[in-house]
Amino acid sequence: MFWRSVVGKLWFTILLLVCFVLFILTVLLLEFFQNYHVLEAESHLLQTADKISDVVDRYEGQEDLLLSTTALVKDPASRAVIVQNSEELVEADSESSQLPELGYSWFENDEELSTVLTNGEDVKKVANMGSGESGLMVVGTPLNNQEGAVFVYQSLDTIEETSEQTTKIIFLGAGIAIILTTIFAFFLSTRITAPLIKMREGAMDLAKGEFNTKIPIRTHDEIGELAMAFNRMGRDLKFHINALNQEKEQLSGILRSMADGVITFNRQGDVLISNPPAQQYLETYEYEISGMTPKSEQEARLPQPLQEQFKSVISEENESMTEMTLQGRSWVIIMTPLYDREKVRGAVAVLRDMTEERRLNKLRKDFIANVSHELRTPISMLQGYSEAIVDDIAETKEDKNELAQIIHDESLRIGRLVNELLDIARMEAGHIQLTTEPVEMEPYMQRIIRKFSGLAGEKAVGLKLEIDPSFHTLTFDPDRIEQVFTNLVDNAIRHTSAGGNVKVTIEDGDMEWVASVQDSGLGIAEDDLPFVFERFYKADKSRKRKDKNYKKGTGLGLAIAKNIVEAHDGSISVHSKLEEGTTFTFKIPYSPSEK
Repeated sequence: MFWRSVVGKLWFTILLLVCFVLFILTVLLLEFFQNYHVLEAESHLLQTADKISDVVDRYEGQEDLLLSTTALVKDPASRAVIVQNSEELVEADSESSQLPELGYSWFENDEELSTVLTNGEDVKKVANMGSGESGLMVVGTPLNNQEGAVFVYQSLDTIEETSEQTTKIIFLGAGIAIILTTIFAFFLSTRITAPLIKMREGAMDLAKGEFNTKIPIRTHDEIGELAMAFNRMGRDLKFHINALNQEKEQLSGILRSMADGVITFNRQGDVLISNPPAQQYLETYEYEISGMTPKSEQEARLPQPLQEQFKSVISEENESMTEMTLQGRSWVIIMTPLYDREKVRGAVAVLRDMTEERRLNKLRKDFIANVSHELRTPISMLQGYSEAIVDDIAETKEDKNELAQIIHDESLRIGRLVNELLDIARMEAGHIQLTTEPVEMEPYMQRIIRKFSGLAGEKAVGLKLEIDPSFHTLTFDPDRIEQVFTNLVDNAIRHTSAGGNVKVTIEDGDMEWVASVQDSGLGIAEDDLPFVFERFYKADKSRKRKDKNYKKGTGLGLAIAKNIVEAHDGSISVHSKLEEGTTFTFKIPYSPSEK
């Protein structure tokens, strides 16, 4: 609204101040001019009476000349009465018909006017003639050198008309002054408020984020300095906002790139900031509690263990650490208070997923235990049988040869274990060297099958090969892939009973070639399937075989096979059922020239 604007307020203030001053000045001027006109009229009438008194002295006894001279001396709008005694009264007429004719008795009976006749003093009086007649201003002065007096009077209407004209002039001047004041106030207000309006618009633009807004500087007074300060503020604000945005983006980037989860809480325990690992932790907790994931980080609830830890950190103002397991993953949580100067305003929690470290630690312990177990058995056998030879327990040459053969077999077993450990260590360290070359698949696979024909014949197991006719040449490391086939075919034959079958298949896949080794043997239990590719894992827990000719494995063959296949950017999997057989399948992508 206009009245709420600076222009309206400033205009109204200036106008009210000027009107108040003009009101006081008008009252004082009206009072002054009214008194001035009355005094001026009294002085003029008194001068007229003095002149008529002189005329009476000069033309005594000449009434006609006296009247004519008196008419010339006095104002036409006034009336003059010359009183010499009660019988002699000369009255000069007036042009105004409103002036009454006053007799000697009126002057004599009036207390103030009678003093002129009795005491010879000048008298001034305003007389009220009653209703229907105007008031009169009467002055009287005694005659010179004789008894009597001269009275001159006129109507107050003349003075009132003069006062009315003066009042009109004063009010006209006041009106002109108010109009000029209004124009000046609007002009001044506009000059003052126009830069302020620009600054308001600039402030609104700043609030919307438009920091390039500039206020034009048209004057060099306080408003101009304010505009300069506003423009400087806009530049500084833009600089600081950009710096804050950069710091925010940098902090956000750091949080997103951190492997550890970070959660910031306020003093009420509400989640303020969380990075992706922490959000994953909160979603996992929410899913475990309610079976649903939160839609946003503000809806995520603080887990109960963290609530207790949060209360402890806020109350004691000390760093706290706890560990919890969630959905099979192990988390270590370190929580530290956040300070706002001296007051704790919240806390920050760092969540580290220790699942992989714990798994690797377990693998390391299992590796040591498995290596110790695998080496202890052959070493014990070597020690025992060598002591039997040294102590001459074996009396015959055949017994000694049998013991020596066992010692030889166990030493070979130790050698295989050490070599396989070295191979898998190099593979897992990424030091495996592949020598890829084009390989004719038909003769290559026939050679591998012939190598196991003797073992299959001894076990009375049928060994069969099927190759896709479209395959002629594939590119891979023949020695390494042969090691994979050797491990898979050997395991298939050894775990298949007499009369069973082992089938090796090479076929075309989607942008890759697929090899599988299928047997009809004992199969692998469902609980053991996820672990068959781990080092030293054996599905045969008893480590016993009814076949005395069965050579125990080291438990590293499948782990080595997996590393070789993955080194070719492929994948390996297993499907099995107890008493129905097992199928190992690995897939290797075609080389660019084969696609």
